[in-house]
Amino acid sequence: MNELPIIDRSVFPFDARGVAKRFRHAAIFGALESLEEGETMRFVNDHDPLPLLGQIQQRYGSQIKINYVAREPGNIVIDFTVQLNAQEPVPTEPAPRSAGGCGGGGGGCGCAGT
Repeated sequence: MNELPIIDRSVFPFDARGVAKRFRHAAIFGALESLEEGETMRFVNDHDPLPLLGQIQQRYGSQIKINYVAREPGNIVIDFTVQLNAQEPVPTEPAPRSAGGCGGGGGGCGCAGT
């Protein structure tokens, strides 16, 4: 088998492209809530989930650090890292709404992907 070696055992892959649209946000929140301090979920998607990022900031505040690893059309990779002891609140601004949607969060999150 040609598997990539695990470089960091505290980074867990989450490929949203393989999750049915209606279950994506619930699956993402469940995965985030299963992480422990210092662990990272490496999120992969085909579109930039700006409304989801707003929901994560509203729900978890500064306890989830958001860091883009790749941000290209069709290739979005974001590291979500748990930092439970974070003190500064993350400023939030409303995420832009767009046509289409990933189907999560009650079916109308507004993500641009299809």
